[in-house]
Amino acid sequence: MKKFFVTAALVLAMACPGFAKTYNVSVSQFVEHPSLDAVLKGFQDSLKAQGVEATYSVHNAQANMATANQIASQIAGENPDLVLAIATPAAQACALASKRSPILAGSPLLFTAITDPVSAGLVDDLEKPGKNITGVSDMLPVGQHMAMLRRFYPNLKKLGMIYNAGEANSKTTVAMVKAEGAKAGFEVVEATVAKTSDVYQAAKALVGKVDAVYLPTDNTVISSLESVIKVCQQEKMPLFSADVDSVKRGTVAALAFDYYQHGYQTGLMAKRILVDGSFPSVTPVETQQELVLHLNLGAARKIGVDVPKEVRETADKIYE
Repeated sequence: MKKFFVTAALVLAMACPGFAKTYNVSVSQFVEHPSLDAVLKGFQDSLKAQGVEATYSVHNAQANMATANQIASQIAGENPDLVLAIATPAAQACALASKRSPILAGSPLLFTAITDPVSAGLVDDLEKPGKNITGVSDMLPVGQHMAMLRRFYPNLKKLGMIYNAGEANSKTTVAMVKAEGAKAGFEVVEATVAKTSDVYQAAKALVGKVDAVYLPTDNTVISSLESVIKVCQQEKMPLFSADVDSVKRGTVAALAFDYYQHGYQTGLMAKRILVDGSFPSVTPVETQQELVLHLNLGAARKIGVDVPKEVRETADKIYE
């Protein structure tokens, strides 16, 4: 009888993926801010909900590319079952390190919160990545963003953008906004930064030159968002963002992805790779489709923005 129970327990353990193995996941996050933190939380919750046991080694580069490269080299020594790279610079650093490290080259690299993985040099093609790399893209629906913004300002002529020109995702977004501007009749006024300490002066440089400011999902800028909010509130310069987490912090509105769900979706992909045996090289890059509209009425009052009634009525979340 004792032998029967032992055998049955072993069969049950093998039948349940959640107890079969504990996976080692190394995480490289480029910078700490609410959107990227939400991605990691969503990813971890997703694996847990699917019964996948994992231990995490989490590294944060604090928006420093040199540190991101050091982290990638360090991860190679952790012999991970999977590498999760959060944001474009982190993924680029890990992809580069994998060319030098046989250990990393053999570990699946899953990226998330990346706008354009092809332009970033991470994959050859969205449908067939072609390497040991795949993930979930947050390619922004810029056309819908601009349509939302023009519900506030139908006669928009000059739109300010603050971004780090060294971030491939931001350059892609700026190009897309310029294309929308060419169709809709507004001009993009750029203010670029290289590090977080530049953000305040970049915001000041837009004062008196634009009708509103739109922030892409730029890691350097969003990690120093309060600097932009301070200038915009002082100068009554309307501020909109491409992510909903920034609305809670003080932008007026965003029609955007829920980054917790973005991370959760990435976790679903991770399970297919870790447990089900899918190969990253033939696993298509996914995108997130569902958008939510968040409003911050308190921020609107401080900046002096009138929120149209129809925008209020369609909002998924309103901060008073």
